[in-house]
Amino acid sequence: MTNTQADRVKEVARLAGRPSRLRRREFLAEGPQAVREALRLHLERREGGADGVVVDVYATLEALGRHDDIAGLLEQRDAPDVRRVTPDVLAAMSSTVTPQGFVAVCRFIDAPLEDVLARAPRLVAVLVEVRDPGNAGTIIRAADSAGADAVILTGASVDPYNPKTVRSTVGSLFHLPLVLGVDLEGLTERLGTAGLTVLAADGYGPVDLDGLQDASAARRFGAAGSQGQDQEPTGPGTAARVRLEDPSAWLFGNEAQGLPAALTAAADARVAVPVYGNAESLNVGTAATVCLYASARAQRPG
Repeated sequence: MTNTQADRVKEVARLAGRPSRLRRREFLAEGPQAVREALRLHLERREGGADGVVVDVYATLEALGRHDDIAGLLEQRDAPDVRRVTPDVLAAMSSTVTPQGFVAVCRFIDAPLEDVLARAPRLVAVLVEVRDPGNAGTIIRAADSAGADAVILTGASVDPYNPKTVRSTVGSLFHLPLVLGVDLEGLTERLGTAGLTVLAADGYGPVDLDGLQDASAARRFGAAGSQGQDQEPTGPGTAARVRLEDPSAWLFGNEAQGLPAALTAAADARVAVPVYGNAESLNVGTAATVCLYASARAQRPG
């Protein structure tokens, strides 16, 4: 393809906008890492008899020559069509200033909350009105790295199919289930019914993450006593202590307002990440990474 004004080029480019994404239920994956992971998920689903994820792939000849692994995926039987395009055409399709040779049109891949909870997840990240695409992408990537089972986004959160969010996940978007548009009303009850301890990440929370990790380590290694063992959670069911090794759902709030008071009150505990230096607080993406890894480490066997 050489014509930057072709209708197909314009249709692909429109997916950078939310209206086109919602109308078509498709989004863009850009760059080799995102396209590679989209293709792997596509082939995995096709092998299992399900619909694929990738509709079309657009690539320059130079990019295909540099990435033999992606070229190999595209040669497999159930691979989607790949269309060779000039760098100018790829630039016209892409939402980035310096495209990296690949653009894929992908179908929406989110899952219903009921399906995710039915799988008995052990670690879930919940984004509550997180608005920044970079922060959302960071949390999705951290959840993937920590081995989480799903990421849930409430209704007022950023669109995870926003090109900036997709890029910031660096392919992790295709590794774990996403649940979108969840209503806050009754969310903590639904999570609790699924066997998850609900932990609200709150910089002013009375439960200290270090203490929870110390308590977990003491139980793991049989140490006698720990300052974290004496901490009681807040919220409903306070008779039970918070244990990081138990299945958990972490709530992460809006960059400016944090979590709604009603939601933190309904959580099993409000947990603060200690700050040892002079910073006022941690960025939500950084705090989420610390919290998710604390749970992941505690939940590891042995």
